[in-house]
Amino acid sequence: MKSKFKILIGSLCVCIAAFACVWAFTAGGLDFSSSGKIVFTQKADTPELTLVNADHSVPRGWSVELTTLSNGEQVASLIYPDLQEMFDDMRAQGIYPFVRAGYRSRETQEQVLEDRIASYQSEGYSKSRARELALETVAEPGTSEHELGLAVDINADDDRSTGDEVYAWLAENAYKYGFIQRYPEDKTEITGIDHEPWHYRYVGKSAAGEIYHSGECLEEYLGEN
Repeated sequence: MKSKFKILIGSLCVCIAAFACVWAFTAGGLDFSSSGKIVFTQKADTPELTLVNADHSVPRGWSVELTTLSNGEQVASLIYPDLQEMFDDMRAQGIYPFVRAGYRSRETQEQVLEDRIASYQSEGYSKSRARELALETVAEPGTSEHELGLAVDINADDDRSTGDEVYAWLAENAYKYGFIQRYPEDKTEITGIDHEPWHYRYVGKSAAGEIYHSGECLEEYLGEN
C-alpha cells in the first residue's frame, strides 16, 4: 500500500514539474508553434530585436505605433527619428533615397505574395512552382518583418540618384543609425531569403554596430541559426 502511495505521489510530482516548465516557457515570452517547436514571440525589453522569419512568426498581439511618411508609407514611430536622420545625412551628401515599402498589414502581405505568384504564373509556371519561386523573395504572411513596422525597403529617387549609390551608402553607413542589411548575400542559407540590398531592419544602434562589425546576420547574432 505504501509502495502504491509513493508511486502516486511521484507521478503527481512529475505532472506538477511538467506543468511548471510549460508555464515558465509561456510566461517568459515563449510560445509553441503548431509543429511543437518552441519559438520566441517577443523580447519585451528590446522589441527592436524581435526575430521574424520562416520559423519565427510575428508575435500574437503585436501592436505598433506608426508614423506616416511624406509619401504615405508608414513605419514604427520607434525607428522614425533615426530613419529621418539617416536620410537627411544621405541627402546632404548628394544621395537621394526614399522608402519604397514600410509597414504592411497581414492582408497587404498576403496580397504582395499573391501578386508575385500571379506574375510567375503569367510566365508559364504552375501555381505550385510559382508559389515556390515567389517565396524566395516574398515572406509568407505572418513571417514578414514588414508586419513589425521595423523594416524598410529603401530605393533611389531615380531622377537624382542610382540604386547602386543608395545601396553602397547604406551598406557602409546604415548601422550608424541602427539599421542592418537584413538579408546579406552570403547569409541566404541562414536567413532563407535571397539577397536584398534594399531591405533594412532597425535593431538599434548598439546591436547594429555589433552585427555590422561581426559580419553576422540577425539570426546568428541572436543565436537562432
